[in-house]
Amino acid sequence: MTITDVARAAGVSKSTVSLVLRKSPLIAPATAERVRQSAAALGYVYNRQAADLRRKSSNMIGIVINDLANPFFAEMLVGMERRLVDSGFISLMAHTDERLDVQDRVLTSMSEYHAQGLIVCPAFGTPQSLLERTRASGVPLLVVVREPETGNYDFVGADHQRGIYEATRHLIGQGHRRIGFFGKVGGGPVYDLRRAGYAHAMQESALPIAPQWYIDIALSREGGRDGVRQALALNPSLTAAVCYNDVVAFGAMSELGENALVVGRDFAVTGFDGVAAAAHTNPPLTTADVGPGSLGRLAADALLERLSDPGGPRIRRLIEPKLVVRQSSGAPR
Repeated sequence: MTITDVARAAGVSKSTVSLVLRKSPLIAPATAERVRQSAAALGYVYNRQAADLRRKSSNMIGIVINDLANPFFAEMLVGMERRLVDSGFISLMAHTDERLDVQDRVLTSMSEYHAQGLIVCPAFGTPQSLLERTRASGVPLLVVVREPETGNYDFVGADHQRGIYEATRHLIGQGHRRIGFFGKVGGGPVYDLRRAGYAHAMQESALPIAPQWYIDIALSREGGRDGVRQALALNPSLTAAVCYNDVVAFGAMSELGENALVVGRDFAVTGFDGVAAAAHTNPPLTTADVGPGSLGRLAADALLERLSDPGGPRIRRLIEPKLVVRQSSGAPR
């Protein structure tokens, strides 16, 4: 079935059918409705891929996520996708699992398929050259969460330093003095900012930081477990931990439980991100909440703004984390 058949059935020209299928406002509503009814009656399906190839563009937005095992990114993706769908776009999502080779391939493929825009959370160690090459392809690029150290890219993320600062200051206010920071040493700008927030709060309260209190772990539940094992092996051991993110905090809480320690009583834990599951752990987790879904919607809005104004000034927006205090961060015993 072709547009010629639809045109014959509706009594209009092929160009009119084409305009109707592309939702052009140039066609009178009554004519457009007659064309749509004829297409539906004949079972015509619009070949969008062929049209995209002719125009060398599409209504597709490519989204490249580094770690879908982390619920933060899944919740952020939902926020992005809903906003994009409401604006008439479809999303093509790729998961890199922090692999640079996969990231390279999917970014190339999305450019080849004429994505109208790209939203990317870079994998650890992403070279500047890859982002530059992607931007040079002419596809509007928005970086989320992990802001590159150099380069003038559109960016949407969170105030990492402020969020961890507030969490650390809260633990200090609870009476903790031996507080560790669980994170991936050398994990890039986001790690550096969150570590700086922890150090600022400790120094502001004139509290010393032993080098071994910066506990190097994988950013996973198992990493959180490992962090607790290292923390409990110190002499004297820590009484609290500021975790890089909620997933690390979940693992830390599990390991504390297996060591017969009560979270929030024997050892305090805070997270960062504000994923939905943080309110339902046992006990519920204190976290610096950035609103993952809200961040996703803000990122989609920023890309849509860039699409409407390709030559506009750089877009850079930060969400201010809100500390949500729950039972996991109680006073030291």
